[in-house]
Amino acid sequence: MTIRILLVDDHTLFRSGIRLLLQRNPEFEIVGEASDGLEGVKRAKQLKPDVVLMDLNMAGLSGLEAMQLIIEDLPETAVLMLTVSEEAEDLSSALRNGARGYLLKNIEADYLTQAIRRAAAGEPVIAESMTAKLVMQFRSGNNTSTAPEKEKLTPRERETMICLARGESNKEIARNLDVAESTVKIHVQNILKKLNLTSRVQIAVYAVEHGMDK
Repeated sequence: MTIRILLVDDHTLFRSGIRLLLQRNPEFEIVGEASDGLEGVKRAKQLKPDVVLMDLNMAGLSGLEAMQLIIEDLPETAVLMLTVSEEAEDLSSALRNGARGYLLKNIEADYLTQAIRRAAAGEPVIAESMTAKLVMQFRSGNNTSTAPEKEKLTPRERETMICLARGESNKEIARNLDVAESTVKIHVQNILKKLNLTSRVQIAVYAVEHGMDK
């Protein structure tokens, strides 16, 4: 299936470069562009893309604020932050608020295309150089206290959460736990419901934040 993509970035040359890069791949369709957060929200609601590549820091409505508005109306749309910021606080804030992933603008082209595919498939994507910062961000605070909600999880759901925190796909989790991929999907849905979360990324963040990632 074709993955429909919306580009939201206030740098025209950067948008042009990303568009030219992605248009080389027949499985991607650039359905629209926006030069600021507010325009991005409007275009997303009109076009209903599968994936939004969103800059974080833009004048007016920030990428974070725009993302929240998009997800509120289009929960199935994956928003990938594509930014120059390597700040752990920006990363954790984006993931907490529903970003499907967080990528840096200096990533390789192949990594970007793979990230878009994974995001469209519902998988979390975080730039490799940012993963360690994410873990340190949570563990440096007082976030490892026991959360009462986690007691609601079954042993198998906790194992699934550990795998999600490692960034594994459903197929990888199924292989590691020796269960069917459909069973993994059920576990993921149960975790989301029990912990009142909305995405696999938020599950991974929750796991690290509460010391449930190992």
